[in-house]
Amino acid sequence: MRVLFNSRAKHDYLADALTLLSGWTREGEQIRRTLAIDDTQHAALTERVKVVADALHLRPEISRRSDSTQIRVGHGNGEPLTEGEVLLAARIEDAYRAVTEA
Repeated sequence: MRVLFNSRAKHDYLADALTLLSGWTREGEQIRRTLAIDDTQHAALTERVKVVADALHLRPEISRRSDSTQIRVGHGNGEPLTEGEVLLAARIEDAYRAVTEA
């Protein structure tokens, strides 16, 4: 069963969900995560994220910086974070664990 939230409760719900995502930092209306992974892991992670992001109709920013991968989720144009974007961040964490344990 799905519970409907009013706008204030929804904000509190998303804030609570974000606290469960360790390593993610909030920058305005975006959340960001930097992962220390190699090029092979970056490629595998990017493919996994693309599948989930396509299913959620979202477009995270994923970039490679020397020895790390940086991911940003959110619009950054004043629109608040959505449930889908927080869900995407959680799925990115799952994908990260999968590619680093393999």
